[in-house]
Amino acid sequence: MIPWLDANTPFPDVSHALTTDAPGLLAAGADLSPARLLAAYERGIFPWFSEGQPILWWSTDPRMVLHTAEFKVSDSLKKTLKKVARDSARWQVRFDSAFEEVMRACAAPRRDGPGTWISDDIIAGYSALHRQGYAHSSELWLDGELVGGAYGVSIGTMFYGESMFARVTDGSKVALAYLVHFLRQHGVQLIDCQQETGHLASLGARPIARRDFIAHLQKNIVMPQIRDWCPTAPF
Repeated sequence: MIPWLDANTPFPDVSHALTTDAPGLLAAGADLSPARLLAAYERGIFPWFSEGQPILWWSTDPRMVLHTAEFKVSDSLKKTLKKVARDSARWQVRFDSAFEEVMRACAAPRRDGPGTWISDDIIAGYSALHRQGYAHSSELWLDGELVGGAYGVSIGTMFYGESMFARVTDGSKVALAYLVHFLRQHGVQLIDCQQETGHLASLGARPIARRDFIAHLQKNIVMPQIRDWCPTAPF
């Protein structure tokens, strides 16, 4: 039985997360206010739930992470990155110019299935975090149209990746490549990817024990907050 949180209930220790049935499920309830979301991320906890469900809070073990030094750039992505850098009249990479639009694009139905778990309540919660300087988007634009992007949460020198989308080939990967490059320049060693997937593994992500993940984030969330989010070309 997982605990139910009200507005004033603190999170239980992540060691209490389920190990069977729904591995990593820690608690339910509470809200998606900036204070609650920050308290979750600072403890290695994230919300993930479907429409019609209560807010569900998770802390998976193992934890999928991308070490920024291990990000894999395929030959085809290298070509795309060079094309984007070469033709700045048509292509642009921006940070934080259309945060909510990126979230809504990530929430849209996919060719291989329905829309994601990103509900209007999730968008409102993370948009509030964005206004406070804790959530950021990396965006790829082509001829003035948003064609790819990624977003996540930044606390100190810890970054928590949330979702990506693409409307052109490699659109999400270009946005991620610029984001990874920026984060490396600012001392971020590890990006939280939450759950293991083949796509993330193809980009260089790998699982680590939750205790190691928690130890890493505890050292990095107390570092000074990253300012001046401005992309520079990875190559």
